[in-house]
Amino acid sequence: MFTKRLTKLLLLLAAFALFAAACGGDDDGGGDAVATQETEAPAAADEDMAADEDMADEMSMTPGDGVSVLAGRANWSSGYFQAELYKLLLEELGYEVSDPAAIELGPSNGYTAMALGEMDYWPNSWYPGHLSWLENELPDGSLVKEHVTIVGREMVAGGLQGFLVTKAFADEYGVYTMDELNRNPDAIAAFDEVDADPGNGIADIFGCPEDWTCDDIIESQIAFSGWNNIQQVKAGYDAMFAQAVDNADDGKAMVMYTWTPTAYLTQLRPGDNVYWMGVENVIDDSNPLGLEGGEKWSQLGSDGTPVNAQIGEDSCPSVATSSDGLCQLGWIAADIQVTANNNFLAANPSAGALFAVVTLSVIDVALANVEQGAGTPPRDIAIQWIANNRDTVDAWLDAARAAA
Repeated sequence: MFTKRLTKLLLLLAAFALFAAACGGDDDGGGDAVATQETEAPAAADEDMAADEDMADEMSMTPGDGVSVLAGRANWSSGYFQAELYKLLLEELGYEVSDPAAIELGPSNGYTAMALGEMDYWPNSWYPGHLSWLENELPDGSLVKEHVTIVGREMVAGGLQGFLVTKAFADEYGVYTMDELNRNPDAIAAFDEVDADPGNGIADIFGCPEDWTCDDIIESQIAFSGWNNIQQVKAGYDAMFAQAVDNADDGKAMVMYTWTPTAYLTQLRPGDNVYWMGVENVIDDSNPLGLEGGEKWSQLGSDGTPVNAQIGEDSCPSVATSSDGLCQLGWIAADIQVTANNNFLAANPSAGALFAVVTLSVIDVALANVEQGAGTPPRDIAIQWIANNRDTVDAWLDAARAAA
């Protein structure tokens, strides 16, 4: 639109110059002046028009030019790769993007920060588990969900999650579901001897840090299923994981919550030193603990039935007794998506269009996590991933530029 207006203005100016030269035709040399204007003015207009079109083309290639973006990331390392990838993609569109590590938050603070405009986007949302955070009330009385939007299909059903149990322990006591563990006093006693709080008569399982949401879901699952002999340890995840690996490798009792895509399953290996545990009942929206937003922690599918995983019996022995031949993990595979501030999206349609089209392979993200675990910085991994997937990336960027 700007180019059309400028073109019209240039044509009017050229016409005015011709008219002014014609009015001076009675002066000496007036006829030569008119001839000069007739040949030179349109050429000058063409040059200005071409320069303006070049400027417009350049702007369309970098729609984020001059725009500063506050990027964030989750405080779990398996999301670092995606955070760096989105930063690099936005930078190719001309945006000036902050280091995601500067705003590293758990969901309890991340969604509030986005709603308040203290962070523009977050590529590490896990739904439906994180839906409860959208109901949080801000100081002005509005809700988080009024200020943020879930965008795109980064990894739909990409977040497989569940409980892992030491294989040797599970085989010895025949406990292949959380319910079987809870009902077996000998297994509970053996577990209690080596767990995080030995001697309390309870199986202390490794869960989640307190600000990750999965800790609340696990507490709700324990109450919903009546696992009275099981309780959750909440601590730093990597510290708990290190202990879980030691126990699993030594054949000692251990249950640990984990998820994919991560590098964690290269150390706790289903079918090798651990199994996926089944559950007999999948938590619904009844919110057994009465916690705020707890009805959002249902792990049932949209039709109200469990969404079970196609995992072999060698990795999930409870498949042998399941009615559908699938592993009932008790967790729905999460949709990993971008959430962004509404004002940011409205002011930056190209960024929103980019978020809308990016999709990632669970395998690629898992491999990135393995590489990260080996010491390669997430940014370097993301740079190499872009180079290896240049055609796909260019198609995403073209879609984003088209929205400018």
